[in-house]
Amino acid sequence: MNLDYDVSQDFPFKGRIYLNNASTSLMPISSIKAMTDFLVTYNELGPDSSTADNFVREKLFLARKAISHLIKCKPEEVILTQSTTDGVNMVASGLKLKSASNIIIRGSNHEHPANHYPWIRLSSKVQIRNLDVNEIGFFELEQLKQMVDTNTGLVVLSHALFNTGAILPVEEVGKILGESNISYFIDSAQTVGCIADVDVNKIKCNFMSFNGSKWLCGPMGTGVFYCKKESGELLEPLQAGGESAIFYEGKLAYKEMPAKFQAGFRNWAGVAGLEASVVYLLRLGLVNIRQKNIKLANLLREELSKISGVTLYGPEESEKRISIVSFSLQNQDPEIVVERLEKENIVLAVREIFSKKVIRASMHFFNSESEILKVVEAIKKM
Repeated sequence: MNLDYDVSQDFPFKGRIYLNNASTSLMPISSIKAMTDFLVTYNELGPDSSTADNFVREKLFLARKAISHLIKCKPEEVILTQSTTDGVNMVASGLKLKSASNIIIRGSNHEHPANHYPWIRLSSKVQIRNLDVNEIGFFELEQLKQMVDTNTGLVVLSHALFNTGAILPVEEVGKILGESNISYFIDSAQTVGCIADVDVNKIKCNFMSFNGSKWLCGPMGTGVFYCKKESGELLEPLQAGGESAIFYEGKLAYKEMPAKFQAGFRNWAGVAGLEASVVYLLRLGLVNIRQKNIKLANLLREELSKISGVTLYGPEESEKRISIVSFSLQNQDPEIVVERLEKENIVLAVREIFSKKVIRASMHFFNSESEILKVVEAIKKM
């Protein structure tokens, strides 16, 4: 399917140019309707009835099936959460580690807090080792090889970076760790839904976490934690409840995955909306979405590079980045620039690269070239 046609008609957002999809994306009308339809049907059926229970189970099955197609895993390896942060903490707080263990993370002061703070909190129990990174966020594979030892319990990476958009070499790292059978966690919040090939088998990760409200165009309060089936025994569930465990002959026993990690009810209406969004994106084609996104990002970078006083950040090579374009304007406060742009109905964001504040634009497939050019014209007037 070609994305040259106008898909903006599938979204209810009108009158503004929205370039903050790396934070929270727009939801298609079909996903909003799916949530409404779920709530109406659920209430009509009971809601506390066996018919309603069967209806919920069917929706959960469809959601897991769609997500498993997205990241190339088994449906039972899909644990439904409310955020990326949930998945990070399920590993950070649940992984069974020895006191002599170490965890390797990437440049802590360059990382997103959601994939930084949970690991730093463990520093009183295990050793936390930091990979050195450059301003883009890349690190040397040789340093990783030297850091890994027999006590390494986990290596943690973001698939792509929230501040520079750089795509990290997660598959190469997976090969290195696979040789020593070291556990591997990926924060893929900035890749699932915006690049063509997020494959847990190629990455060779044990765990992965992402949310539904960024590039997947799903509702807030939805997320996914992928746990490789064989790796489920490495984690102690953070919660226990009737949905996740049974009490039999005086002992508590956890159910099989994914129930093992899902105590309590979930945002079922949100799951219905997430499933609809994933199906929508799969129908459009992730390859098509990636091509459209990077085309828009390249256009913005090219036009910004022509403006005196603009500094661009992130990889120059398009294959090494997602559709995040971070930049700064000479002698201009990023916070003030973003505020002024929003008054002109242009939505961007402020983020940090180390301690430096930058302006971040993040376009998705429903954005257009004409919108990008309007943004450039507004920036020229700053």
